[in-house]
Amino acid sequence: MLIDPKATKVRGVAKLTKKDARSSTGLFLLEGPQGLKEALNRPKLIVELFATEDAVERYPDLFERAESARIEVQLVSEPVLKALTDTTTPQGIVAVCEQLHSDLEDIIAAKPRLVALLANIRDPGNAGTVLRAADAAGADAVIFSTNSVDVYNPKVVRSTTGSVFHVPFAIDVPIEDAIAALKSAGLQVFAANGGGAEIPSLGDEVLAKPTAWVFGNEAWGFEQSTLDLVDQQVAVPLYGAAESLNLATAASICLYVTAFAQNKA
Repeated sequence: MLIDPKATKVRGVAKLTKKDARSSTGLFLLEGPQGLKEALNRPKLIVELFATEDAVERYPDLFERAESARIEVQLVSEPVLKALTDTTTPQGIVAVCEQLHSDLEDIIAAKPRLVALLANIRDPGNAGTVLRAADAAGADAVIFSTNSVDVYNPKVVRSTTGSVFHVPFAIDVPIEDAIAALKSAGLQVFAANGGGAEIPSLGDEVLAKPTAWVFGNEAWGFEQSTLDLVDQQVAVPLYGAAESLNLATAASICLYVTAFAQNKA
């Protein structure tokens, strides 16, 4: 059992909480039982697995699956587990996994019908929640633009609750390249923007077509150069007194309304 939080092994793994280390190694950290459950569906991505004795006893099915996949479980003390993560209350499990993003070309080649493009999204919670919502809505891919938050940030990964293993996603894609590729593949590209036409006015016939939604920065929205590239700006109507919606909430609505239309068609 690893008991020293300052051990070389522990410090090496803990470096993966930083983007530079993740970029140079091609690895990222996964925390908690739900994340591990989903990762075990793709066991070859799991490089190392650390857990407390309490976690092993609490989630026996998960660790039986890990053993069946020939993944060695390294037992660690509670202080070591805390040293491996950036959370104050870790859930007893940390896995080191290989990064799994796709190239934009591969996403386009798969002929997607519903795509989310995150343009300069900076909040880890929003990024992870949009990826999770895209997964739930049956979206075919999520594209993260250049200057968006790192998808492998532990806060993003936690927010996906395992969806990071379900939905193909591309990272660090220039916005103009992403929009051009989506249009070339036959998708209509909508920017979710408060000044646009309200989404119900589009109708199911329009939304049933292959569609990409672009979601802008939480604080300042879109650059005009991005709006100039999309087919249309579309707004989620506000029927109550709220001035606006959280980015992840608005994205979930846009993706689901489109998914409803596409699944009815």
